[in-house]
Amino acid sequence: MSVIRIKKYSSIANRSLQNILAYRISYVIGFLANFLNLLAIYFLWHGIYSGRESLGGYTWDQMKTYLLVTFLANAVLSWYSETSISGKILDGSVAADLLKPIDFQTARFAETLGSSLLEGTLSAVLIGVFLLFTSGVSVPHSPLVYGLFAVSLLAAMLVKFGVVYLAALLCFWSTGSLGIVWTRIALTNLLSGALVPLAFFPGWLEKLALWLPFQSIIHTPTMIFLQQAESWEALKLIGIQCFWGVALWIAGKFMWNWAVRQVTIHGG
Repeated sequence: MSVIRIKKYSSIANRSLQNILAYRISYVIGFLANFLNLLAIYFLWHGIYSGRESLGGYTWDQMKTYLLVTFLANAVLSWYSETSISGKILDGSVAADLLKPIDFQTARFAETLGSSLLEGTLSAVLIGVFLLFTSGVSVPHSPLVYGLFAVSLLAAMLVKFGVVYLAALLCFWSTGSLGIVWTRIALTNLLSGALVPLAFFPGWLEKLALWLPFQSIIHTPTMIFLQQAESWEALKLIGIQCFWGVALWIAGKFMWNWAVRQVTIHGG
């Protein structure tokens, strides 16, 4: 990618960050609502673990860490990023993007990266506050684990973007996005391990989830952070994440080209 193209997409990322800051009160309220959801899930699991040392192979300290990593992984690509893509399609402003000398998919990913800078920072701050009032959270002490986790988190964001982008493109064949978004969220939260760890699933469902891309969003980063995967196994898991990220990106390219042809044919 040339320097000019890099500057072009970095300006898009910067504009996305500025848009969030322009409506920061609304954004912060929505973000705090997600944090309250984390607290509700925390106390739910606290009640489930009452009187139990471990459950499904996870101790209570490990489960607390699992919940924090899940919150962080979900926060770096939130509702804002998803609705901004589908909104362009539904309000017709995508037509203007067709005339611009930019790649629609790359531009949307740049926007996601821009908003993720703020989302990631706020998530880290809230997690830090949470840790001040919570004891016994299991955290790794090896810099290598943190490095692998950071790479895995970036790969997880690419995979989630791929899923979100494909779901958003379905709006070309729909008059609304709410049903598509909620279906996507339900499938992602269930099969990624965001609701419950995959180890709690029945055997057949766990195997199915491990074959799908969703597990790369939550399951893999948490496995690495909780040191349930050795260094070489962690690299293998990151490789799987990268595979799904590239596969979903290519699928997004094909689906976009198909959608654009449909719009052109029908004069939309």
